[in-house]
Amino acid sequence: MTDAKDFNLHISGMSCGSCAAKVEKALSEVPGVSEASVNLATEGARVSVTKDSVTLDTLIKAVEHSGYSAEPARSSRQSSDAQREEREREQQSLQRAFWLALVLTLPVFVLEMGSHVIPGLHESLMDALGRQTLWTTQFILSSVVLFGPGLRFFRLGIPALRRLGPDMNSLVALGTTAAWGYSVVATFVPGVLPENAVNVYYEAAAVIVTLILLGRLLEARAKGRTNQAIARLVSLQAKKARVLRDDEEVEVAPDDVQRGEVVIVRPGEKIPLDGEITEGHSYIDESMLTGEALPAEKGEGDTVVGGTLNKSGTFSFTVTKVGDDTMLAQIIQMVENAQGSKLPIQALVNKVTLWFVPAVMAAAFLTLVVWLVFGPEPALTFALVNAVSVLIIACPCAMGLATPTSIMVATGRAAEMGVLFRHGEALQALRDMDTIALDKTGTLTRGEPALTDLIPAEGMERQQLLAWAAALENRSEHPIAEAILTAAKEESLTVPQARDFNALTGYGIEATVDGRSMAMGAKRLLEQRGINNPLEDQAEALAEAGKTPLYLLVDNQVAGLLAVADTVKDSTPRAIRYLHKEGFKVVMMTGDNEKTARAVAKELGIDDVVADVLPDGKVEALKKLQQQGRKVAFVGDGINDAPALAQADIGIAMGTGTDVAIESADIVLVKGDVAGAAQAIAVSRAAMRNIKQNLFWAFAYNTALIPLAAGLLYPVFGVLLSPIFAAGAMALSSVFVLGNALRLKRFKIQI
Repeated sequence: MTDAKDFNLHISGMSCGSCAAKVEKALSEVPGVSEASVNLATEGARVSVTKDSVTLDTLIKAVEHSGYSAEPARSSRQSSDAQREEREREQQSLQRAFWLALVLTLPVFVLEMGSHVIPGLHESLMDALGRQTLWTTQFILSSVVLFGPGLRFFRLGIPALRRLGPDMNSLVALGTTAAWGYSVVATFVPGVLPENAVNVYYEAAAVIVTLILLGRLLEARAKGRTNQAIARLVSLQAKKARVLRDDEEVEVAPDDVQRGEVVIVRPGEKIPLDGEITEGHSYIDESMLTGEALPAEKGEGDTVVGGTLNKSGTFSFTVTKVGDDTMLAQIIQMVENAQGSKLPIQALVNKVTLWFVPAVMAAAFLTLVVWLVFGPEPALTFALVNAVSVLIIACPCAMGLATPTSIMVATGRAAEMGVLFRHGEALQALRDMDTIALDKTGTLTRGEPALTDLIPAEGMERQQLLAWAAALENRSEHPIAEAILTAAKEESLTVPQARDFNALTGYGIEATVDGRSMAMGAKRLLEQRGINNPLEDQAEALAEAGKTPLYLLVDNQVAGLLAVADTVKDSTPRAIRYLHKEGFKVVMMTGDNEKTARAVAKELGIDDVVADVLPDGKVEALKKLQQQGRKVAFVGDGINDAPALAQADIGIAMGTGTDVAIESADIVLVKGDVAGAAQAIAVSRAAMRNIKQNLFWAFAYNTALIPLAAGLLYPVFGVLLSPIFAAGAMALSSVFVLGNALRLKRFKIQI
């Protein structure tokens, strides 16, 4: 016994939900397989095994034994072009088959059904050619359709019947063979049939094949569009990298670059790998990661991500991540995992589709018997037509596509918005959440202090005070110093030199600036020196708002008051408003002190606050919410958030956070913005609505039409459903489901 390991397979030959269910059943029954998931839309299977005796060959043989073929799935880099070529070949094959079938079917249809449009046509043809010639011509044309373009249904459907595992191809093969076979008997040995039952249905067999081929062609085209997100992500990867080796620039493939090497990027080029800028400055288009339209300014020490586009300057960077460790590779892997996974709702669909085809065959047989026994003359004709209609209309193609196509399109669209579902189950579970718990620092706020207020004392100028404060802090290593220096830099101030710098432990700092004695510190510095405080009321108000007030002293007098705080991200208030509008209870959890936490919560309108807690305190707070019957999603970014992300019903990690936090999460927000959590919820709800619409159309529509196809309305209204219309309705069902899923590609939300 060993730890579980996963195999990924590419399955060929599946055409409907029952096919996927059969392959999944065959894989699940292999001893040592703990879990198997087969996705019809991606034509992929993911298998978890717990025994060393289970090999790739074992799994491939199990798939082949169930009547399908399998091969090891290739990575995105390898398979993107191959899959596109395979899809193109399949579409071209279907296109040729459809047009050939259409050209051959049209004469059959016109010969048999033309009189419905042109009165007297049928009689004229009978007089001119004779019935036998007419029917023989239809026999030849329809036979070429059935055993030419339509042969694919027999090649897959008949073996499935022999294995007692009928699928959609089996239904088509049975239905068309019944219509064609009956017609052959009527054409060549009419004496074995009752006189009033001698009729032909060549046009039904030919039109059914043509319509189903059209449905398959439209289906193949739509399926190609559902996984465009992966193809687009793969296309973002740079084709070459300019590496500095032995003081020379050498162009190599990104896969040949080693960690630690220096890469040079010029304007207009894609960045080949992840790294840190060592020289130069530029603006980089990161919209493929963040959805942010404006290019990000980057300089020395800033990180760059492979696949993003360098817009302006030339720079060099040291490679920090290569191969599957790069952010783009990880994003592709996450999207693939999500698209290939199976939602809990899909398990029910698979169970239904597994027995649905045998149930349909039983219904068709029952229809045949009832019409033969109780039907009006010619009973045999009525029985055949209705049984064929039942077989054709109930094909469960749409059922098998209903869930996976929506998952593929929704997770792909979410990735374009900067929201990565690490597995499909999160897509369904997120919709059911009613409470969202948010870490404060780095999630709601920027995670770094910023200068928020500067109040000059009487007779002092704001910009002069900021320049002096920056001069003092220029020698300090405190995080607050960075906030003041950044503010001075943003206002393009000239910062004077500070001399005789001295750190006053526990009180602040002092130095000589512009020949004057200056100091900066908290209230205790004033108390230690016995200095009068004219700005005390303003300082208390700032402290109440969760900010840190600092006094600037010039020649031992209060010259001004500065306040520093970890500021709220610009998008946070909008995101909180959206969450409230959607009915969520919003809770903030933080290790910060109660006063600061309450101030931020009040500013944002957050419902509840859990402050002064260590990581295990967040876990306990989540457990309490869950014990109250709440479904809780937690959003965080730091190592200390990993336990809470794991405890929550759904963990949402900031992509700008730590690897530990991301690994513990179900959903990753690439942009590192809490608005992404709101977007994830919106995508989840839209996807589940879409899946329910698809399942209703696929299941309710097919099931509701079976009684109509069986002729239930005939005794009352005299209405029968022709097998031709049954084939059209069946094809329409699949195309509708795919078209509905593709609507998610246009999904937008304003937060």
